Amino acid sequence: MDDQLVPPNGQSSNKRIAVLGAGSWGTALAFSLSAHGGHDVSLWSRREEQAHEIHTTRRNDRYLADVSLPEIVHVTSNINEVIEDAWLWVIAVPSQFVRSVAGQLADEVSDGITVVSVAKGIENETLMTTTEVLHDVLPAEDRRRIGVLYGPSHAEEVAAAKPTSVVVAFPDLEAAKRVQEAFITRTLRVYVNTDLRGVEIGGSVKNVMAIAAGIGDGMGLGDNAKAGLVTRGLAEIKRLGCAMGADPQTFSGLAGMGDLIVTCFSKHSRNRRFGEMIGEGRSREEAEAAMTMVVEGVRTTTSVRTLAQKYDVEMPITEAVYAVLFEGLDVHQAVRELLARDPKSEDVNSSARA
Repeated sequence: MDDQLVPPNGQSSNKRIAVLGAGSWGTALAFSLSAHGGHDVSLWSRREEQAHEIHTTRRNDRYLADVSLPEIVHVTSNINEVIEDAWLWVIAVPSQFVRSVAGQLADEVSDGITVVSVAKGIENETLMTTTEVLHDVLPAEDRRRIGVLYGPSHAEEVAAAKPTSVVVAFPDLEAAKRVQEAFITRTLRVYVNTDLRGVEIGGSVKNVMAIAAGIGDGMGLGDNAKAGLVTRGLAEIKRLGCAMGADPQTFSGLAGMGDLIVTCFSKHSRNRRFGEMIGEGRSREEAEAAMTMVVEGVRTTTSVRTLAQKYDVEMPITEAVYAVLFEGLDVHQAVRELLARDPKSEDVNSSARA
């Protein structure tokens, strides 16, 4: 076997890893797990024509055109076929589709299956995170083996083997360590965390802040404004997360500050780019139509605003983004209202309202 295909511990997995979702992130992870991790990987696309194209050409031209999948990656639109003999299921569909995909998997769960979601979002109707949706749909075999992989990790750079750090969060530390070992490569560094709630809130709410940052970019507000927005955005994320029982330390980590930074500043960020178009004067509908991939932060904005009201947490940036996207508030007026808020004291150690 070529050195490139040998995992860091020198051992190859005996059982398959199933990646469910052939978007940019699912494709990048299938590539990394196989080409750099040495694992037997299967990739599922819900669309038969896409699965056939990727299987035939070894490329996903729509979502990640610069990557050629190794021949060892099995690509199919048959969901039962993709999970056959797999010990790890990687849920890589947009968060709005997690419930429907989980429904197709419910009858196939058995002892020993570990499920990791890489989808970032909060369901509008239920206000559930993706792991809560999975708990709601999948049989309760062992909920300690349902977790997430989050962090500052754009698909384009992971597929290009550029150094990347992510965090795996499970209620059970041993489950987290096993998934950590599966994903880690020479360029993908994986940390573990047991604060599942904090990691999910940080990794989901940052998409709302990325839309806000993009709006500022589109308006030409400058670096000072963006740095202030990102800093206060992190404060909002922390306040909500702590109100929901998360560890405040989590938001200084990869799924908090790390993911927030990359999503607000990167050219690869679809949420930032969407916000940029809003800042340039397009409507929400026009900006969504111009995007080729799902912008998770749009739906998440509604969920986060509702959670803030439920937990009585002040989130002015979130409120402003919601008003711009769903109530027709002019972006210039939104900025004026944020700047006109009453003066506050910056207490970085506090999780209280501010």
